[in-house]
Amino acid sequence: MIARSRQVALVLTVVLAAGAACQARDHRPPEPGRPAPSAPGRPGFTLVASGDVLPHTSIIERARYDAGGTGYDFRPMLSGIRSVVAPADVALCHMETVYGADGDYTGYPLFKSPPEIADALAATGYDGCSTASNHSLDDGAEGIRRTLDALDRAGVRHAGSARSEREARTATVLRAGGARLAHLAYTYDTNGLAMPPGRPWAVNLVDEARIVEDARAARRAGADVVVVSVHWGTEWQDAPDERQTGLARSLTASTTGGRPDIDLILGTHAHVPQAYEKVNGTWVVYGMGDQIAGEMTGPDGVRDARGNQSTLARFTFAPPAREGGRWEVARAEFVPQFFDVDAGRVVDLNRALARGAEVRPVRDRIRDVVLSRGAAQDGLTMGE
Repeated sequence: MIARSRQVALVLTVVLAAGAACQARDHRPPEPGRPAPSAPGRPGFTLVASGDVLPHTSIIERARYDAGGTGYDFRPMLSGIRSVVAPADVALCHMETVYGADGDYTGYPLFKSPPEIADALAATGYDGCSTASNHSLDDGAEGIRRTLDALDRAGVRHAGSARSEREARTATVLRAGGARLAHLAYTYDTNGLAMPPGRPWAVNLVDEARIVEDARAARRAGADVVVVSVHWGTEWQDAPDERQTGLARSLTASTTGGRPDIDLILGTHAHVPQAYEKVNGTWVVYGMGDQIAGEMTGPDGVRDARGNQSTLARFTFAPPAREGGRWEVARAEFVPQFFDVDAGRVVDLNRALARGAEVRPVRDRIRDVVLSRGAAQDGLTMGE
């Protein structure tokens, strides 16, 4: 796979707030306890991120149809955005549900998805996924194990849930161009489901102090860029709620030695696209929307097409001008997309518009929401 070939085998030690040694990957690890230098001249990189993969029963049935009735094939669903995802130096998705096994697959309210989704994510070009969501405990510890096992087999890294305490304390670090990128992930809740007995570390829950400490630990261990995925917000609300904006302000204000601890925040959960905003000099995507979902019903019980609208975020990072400096976002873009529930396909709306499809009202609505907090003035543009 294109995405898989970009990841290099390595070993790097990271100690998160929980306190145990953690492993990531790199060719030449720094000396123990010393971060790798952010040397000028290293190549920059492009990061692409997308919203919730939420396979309702209709999505599972469609994947079975696309597989010819034997097994499940989710690759055709994602083929329309592979041209955006695969060229990125690092691409991150949000896997909202856990995986089932042996045909025991279910949709809402307790999701168990076919593990073949992992293969489709890899084939599309995704390098990693956040796995912390309100559905992470839908099938307990076994659901988490099956999900992470399948992602491992497909070569897709993951952050936010864990099979062991050691794994829970292990930062996910990926190679992105000339940088080491740490990916951390957290969720506001697990729909009231308790952590599995003896596994309080199974899913990362939102805790401001812990997020900051995890980010600082990753940085101390050599991460050049720290990306935080957060499953948060109020469902069906276009505007970010006060908890989102408050946490975004606090996290982006956190610094060490004059350098921000977090370089990018990626939000999921609301089911609808939400604004992008530069907060304290750091880009925050409050909500990317659902990349894959069945026909969505809003809080009023009526079908709401916004639940099938989303964006791909694309940020191009430039290396620092001096050693130890911050990797800056040189270009910020969003790509509007839509999941066509009738065709069972993710659609790049700008490309569809160029082909003559009547999608301008949907594209423009997404654009207006994304830019609703002044992101255009900070340089955010709509990409192809």
